[in-house]
Amino acid sequence: MMHELWTNENELDMFCLAGQWGDSARKLLEPGYRLICTCDAGSHFEAMTRYYEFRNWGEYQTDFPEQDRKIYKELGWE
Repeated sequence: MMHELWTNENELDMFCLAGQWGDSARKLLEPGYRLICTCDAGSHFEAMTRYYEFRNWGEYQTDFPEQDRKIYKELGWE
């Protein structure tokens, strides 16, 4: 699924799903946010790994590996 990275002039980020899956998240954005990156990922873990790589934050770690590594199709998201 496609993901979007939105940021503002203070570098406050919002990373969310693109399209209808991210509509409710994008409604929370205040004026001044801009889309700076998109990526396609098959799971939450893969998406967050790409986000961390983009931001040069090191390796993404999760407290919920079994859940976060489930592919979106397994969760009924598509």
